[in-house]
Amino acid sequence: MNRRETLKSLLLGSLGAGVIVTEGCARSNRSVTWTSLPNTYSYGRTEVEKQHDASLFAESFLRDHELVTIAVLCDIILPSDHPNGGALDAGLPEFVEFMVKDREYYKQPVREGIAWLDRYSVDQFGADFVGITEAQRLRICDRIAWPDIEDPELQEGIRFFSFMRDLTLTGYYTTEAGFRDLGYQGNTPNVWDGVPQEVLDRHGLSYEAEWLEKCVDQSRRDVMAEWDEDMNLIT
Repeated sequence: MNRRETLKSLLLGSLGAGVIVTEGCARSNRSVTWTSLPNTYSYGRTEVEKQHDASLFAESFLRDHELVTIAVLCDIILPSDHPNGGALDAGLPEFVEFMVKDREYYKQPVREGIAWLDRYSVDQFGADFVGITEAQRLRICDRIAWPDIEDPELQEGIRFFSFMRDLTLTGYYTTEAGFRDLGYQGNTPNVWDGVPQEVLDRHGLSYEAEWLEKCVDQSRRDVMAEWDEDMNLIT
C-alpha cells in the first residue's frame, strides 16, 4: 500500500466512512476522500520529462496533516455538490502537492500558509483548521477570501487563500470534469462544405461541378483521393 492509500485509509477513512476529528470542545464525524490522480503520464512527454515526473511522484513533500488540511480547504473552495464534481472528485489535493514539488518557490508559501491557518484556528476556536467545525472553517475562509481586506492580522491568510484558490481552479479546469463544466470539447472534427454561396457571388466566383462533387460532398469524405500522373484529381 503506497503512502496515499495509507494516508486515506488511516486519516481519512474509506469512502462513506466517518473520520473522528477534534472539533473544538466536541467530536464529530467527517468523511474526506479524494480521487487519486495517475502517477505516470506518457502522451506528449519527452523522456526527460517522464524522468522528471517520476522523480516528483516518488517524492513526498507535504506532511500527512498538511495534505489533509489542503484537502479540506480545496473542498471548501470547490465543493463536491458542484454539478460536474468538485475539487476532491478531480484529485486536487494531489495536484496541489505535485505543483508544490515541481516549483520550489511554492514550498515555503504553502507550508507557512497552512501553519498560519492552524495558528489562527487555534487562536479563534481552540483547535487547528481540520479540528474545528465546518461552520468555523467557513467563518475563517469568509474572512480571508477577499484580497482587498486591509486587516494586517489577516494578510498572510489572505495571500495563502488566494494562492490556494488559484491552484484549485487551475487544476480543476485542466481536468475532464473542468472541461465538461466549460463545455470544452477539445479538437474535434468538423464539416466543411465550401465557401458560402453569398461570398462566392460577391466575388463573382463559383465552384466547378466536378470539384464540388469530389471535394465538398461530405458523403465522400472517407474516400481516399487519387491523382493521375499529371496531378489531376481522379476521385
